[in-house]
Amino acid sequence: MGRVAAIQMTSTHQVEENLSAAGTLLRAAKDAGAEVACLPENFAFIGVHDADKLDIAETDGAGPVQSFLAARARELGLWILAGTVNLRVEGGDLVANASLLFDAQGRRVARYDKIHLFDVSIPGGEEHYRESRHVVPGRHIVLVDTPVGRLGLSVCYDVRFPELYRELVAQGAEWLSIPAAFTVPTGRAHWETLLRARAIENLCFVVAPAQVGSHSSGRETYGDSLIVDYWGQVLARLEKGAGVACADLDLGKQADTRARFPALTNRRLERPQRVAEPA
Repeated sequence: MGRVAAIQMTSTHQVEENLSAAGTLLRAAKDAGAEVACLPENFAFIGVHDADKLDIAETDGAGPVQSFLAARARELGLWILAGTVNLRVEGGDLVANASLLFDAQGRRVARYDKIHLFDVSIPGGEEHYRESRHVVPGRHIVLVDTPVGRLGLSVCYDVRFPELYRELVAQGAEWLSIPAAFTVPTGRAHWETLLRARAIENLCFVVAPAQVGSHSSGRETYGDSLIVDYWGQVLARLEKGAGVACADLDLGKQADTRARFPALTNRRLERPQRVAEPA
């Protein structure tokens, strides 16, 4: 059994301000007994304009945000999942929206680039998003062993694509991270339902730290950071405000449930099937 923390923030366009807030919350997570603390998407920066991320993007492996994460992990003896950090990519004015994991010695042990980009118009409203205008999509899934089990990484809009999580679980994931900055309308409609669905259908723990409240750009995010168990039960949540939600992941009970209720091994449609011709 191991303890994880989902950290909720209201990030701004001031990187130093955000890092200071994250540092305080990471300390609180450690004090609460967490072995792994998960920060939300864009924890270090949400710009006034979407293109602002190009100005603060860091080179992979170097920069104030990455240095902060490594130093805090070492200082606290805490594994830290940096929800996402904007990293430069070669060629063009694009960045990767990368989820980075640091171990308790401050070493980076995983990088996952968000695969599914948020290119949508919110039904019934005036909100429009084109994440692909400035972000290049990732191409690879990522799993990594942690002190609280084998982790499958994902980010925000990924949650709407269940095939990603099927593959992560097929490769041994015991818990899933879904750091997010969900809009208020989509959060109200789908956030908890999607998270619990991903947990239930994969018999997998889900840890979803979120952005919440009003940001410098005028955008509002939904919040409601959740930790859900493999049976779809909410173990911990923080609906509003900055803070920390913690829960213990009991891998023994999860393994027993997967053995007794073998939905993962009972699957029959491993790959898309050709539609049968009418008789």
